[in-house]
Amino acid sequence: SINNDNNKNVCYGQSVCNMSGEDLMACKPSATPPQPPPPSARCCSALSHADIRCLCTFKNSKLLPSLGIDPNLAIQLPDKCKLPHPAHC
Repeated sequence: SINNDNNKNVCYGQSVCNMSGEDLMACKPSATPPQPPPPSARCCSALSHADIRCLCTFKNSKLLPSLGIDPNLAIQLPDKCKLPHPAHC
């Protein structure tokens, strides 16, 4: 039989633009309306290793909203983390 334990939480199994599911979840509160808190150190650390240009391609995708992440807020996170290369999508 096939072990389907890995399908319990698809998000954690996915890697998007050099960010693991756990990285995405670390940033999720800061990209969830209506009043997102500032990004955590964990989120900013994850973003510092992420492929921001790649993340920009998800701006109009249904993937982020399906995870409860607002793409417009997500795009602001690198800037809020004061990363040297803000997202110019």
